[in-house]
Amino acid sequence: MKAFGRRLALAVSGCLLCAFLPLQAARASNIEEIQERINQTQQQKRTTEEVKKATDANIGGLNSARSSLQGQLDGLTQDLTKISENLEEIESDIIDKNEEIDETQEKLELARQTEEKQYAQMKQRLRFLYGDKNQSYLEMLAGAKSFGELVNQSYYIEKLHEYDRKMLLEYKASREAIETLEAQLQEERERLEELKAQAEEEKHKISANVNSTRNGIAGYSDQIAAAEQQADALAEQIKMQEADIAALQKQLAEEIAKSRLAARSVWRNISDVSFTEEDRYLLANLIYCEAGNQPYEGQVAVGAVVINRVLSSVYPNTVSGVIYQYKQFAPVLDGHLALALANNRATAACYQAADEAMTGFTNVGQCVYFRTPIPGLTGIQIGGHIFY
Repeated sequence: MKAFGRRLALAVSGCLLCAFLPLQAARASNIEEIQERINQTQQQKRTTEEVKKATDANIGGLNSARSSLQGQLDGLTQDLTKISENLEEIESDIIDKNEEIDETQEKLELARQTEEKQYAQMKQRLRFLYGDKNQSYLEMLAGAKSFGELVNQSYYIEKLHEYDRKMLLEYKASREAIETLEAQLQEERERLEELKAQAEEEKHKISANVNSTRNGIAGYSDQIAAAEQQADALAEQIKMQEADIAALQKQLAEEIAKSRLAARSVWRNISDVSFTEEDRYLLANLIYCEAGNQPYEGQVAVGAVVINRVLSSVYPNTVSGVIYQYKQFAPVLDGHLALALANNRATAACYQAADEAMTGFTNVGQCVYFRTPIPGLTGIQIGGHIFY
């Protein structure tokens, strides 16, 4: 019971030690954590690059679609210009045709008036010649004083009749010609009006297409602007991720350099260090948490890393100080070590490995770090861990 009490007190003291560590931004000294952050940031960067690539492709497609619409708009604009010019010509022709019709109607009215006037004059002459109140045609002839006068009067009357008939026929023919011309002009104007209506309808259709195409271009332009803004944001994000990766890689290099520095630093002799039963219990349970599923050599190697840190001037000089140093061992952070200590989960092999390590034995030289293998990290591999 006393041993269990000591172990429980050790576990509680370990938890209290973690709880009362300074609450400040932790120095990223854990190489495993740094490398994991590098991997995550690289994956995020690859994802961002894929999104940006898709966004750039989308921008290309939108630009292509907008260019196509712009080509259609240019063609429609040309068609609209032509139909507008044609419509102006038709309207001008209609104005000219109306003027011709007005002139023709004036001529027709004048011809009608002339014809009516000529007809009235002819009737007046006929009444004069043949009317009851005036001297008759025969009386005019009978009243001739000589044969020559008779011939002259007869000739005059005959020519007068011929003139009247001739003029009447001419005026009638002129009126009919003008009426025919008027009808022709009216037909031409109606055809022009039909052409105008067709042109206006065509202009309306083209204008609607122009507006629709312009709206489409505006829509694509808005989408392109939004996509370009997104692409710029993604590019900026990629730069930031690259900067983060570079900073983490620099930090990782510094940590690896520190590991190497620890190997070259001042080292105490194992004989200068004394270990307690609590140190043995704590180390064995840490070995269980970190390498309980590893071969025995791997368990010894984990113990050796802890003892190497105790011997190095770069790290705390006690087993508990090394194990509970802030953010150095994951089982301390996630609570697994506290559970293992409370229940003494360490196996006999873990205790044996702790004992070997506390004698100064090391199968990993002066390595002070270990983790699961990752690309670019070299060291001594034992089981599922790389020691460096």
